[in-house]
Order: sequence, then structure tokens, then C-alpha cells
Amino acid sequence: MTIIIVIFAAVSLFRLVFLRKSSQNEQDILAKGGMEYGVKNSTIMKYLHMLFYAVCFLELLLKKPAFDLVSLLGAVLLLFSMIMLYLVAKLLGPVWTIKLMLVKDHKFVDHWLFRNVKHPNYFLNVVPELVGLALLSHAYFALFILFPLYCITLYVRIKEEEQLLKEVIIPNGIAGE
Repeated sequence: MTIIIVIFAAVSLFRLVFLRKSSQNEQDILAKGGMEYGVKNSTIMKYLHMLFYAVCFLELLLKKPAFDLVSLLGAVLLLFSMIMLYLVAKLLGPVWTIKLMLVKDHKFVDHWLFRNVKHPNYFLNVVPELVGLALLSHAYFALFILFPLYCITLYVRIKEEEQLLKEVIIPNGIAGE
């Protein structure tokens, strides 16, 4: 169980580093006249994300699972998701936030990842992160009860983001042009 706790702690710390980066970017975006969208859904997502982590950790402490193939699969998914988080945040730079925010005159970041994978932060980072954390911790309540609830908020977020892409971002052009 010790290795599971170490991985869980490492993932949590990694996420906190990116939470701080997001917070800095949010402040900069607002200072430059940007706006936040989907506030209610973002708030629900934030609390569900924290609850998911807390429930996974609680299930881990209660079940005391051994590091087995299920945990290994979870660890691999977590590693993949953290690499994707780093990549997406790096590609988006100062416009990357956890919240749904746009800078003034927000433009589309034209990179193969964004051209070929719709919403890579959600499908290549968040979904594998949560599934991986649940598998690592053998947290099946979190996986089968909380994860579907989180997916509902993720669906709403994607719809909000799609609307902004269509109505604001794409019409503003491509970044760097």
C-alpha cells in the first residue's frame, strides 16, 4: 500500500503545481480584460474533482489494497495523464486555465494535438487521471458513482467550450498569425 500512497501523493502534488499555474494565468487573463465563462459548472467540477480525490484516498485507507495489476494500470494511466497535462498546459501557455476563460481576442492554438484530438485536456488528461486514480486506489465507489457524475459536468463544459470555439475563438483567427 505504501507505493500506492507515494504515487497518490506525487500525483496530488503535481496537480497542485498546475493549480497554482492556472491561478496565475487566471489573474493575468482577468487583468488583461479577459472573461470567465461557465462559472456555475466550473464550480461544480472543482468540488467534484476534490471529492473524487478525497473519496479515492478514503477508499485507499479503508481497503489497504496491495499494488497489483489494477494498481499498475492506474499508475500507467496517471503517468500518461500527467504527461498530457504538462503538454497541453505548455502548448496553451498563458491561456491555459482550469476554469473556462478567454483572453481578449482569444485565438485558436494551431497545433497537431488540437487539430486531431477534440478537447485533449479532458480526454487525454482529466478522464485518464480520474480513472487512473480510482484504479490505483481500488476506489470503485469513486469510479462507478462519482466518475459518471463528473462526466456530466465534463459534458456541459465541452458544450460550453464548443460554443466559445465556434462563436469567439475560431472567428478571432489562429494564434501566431
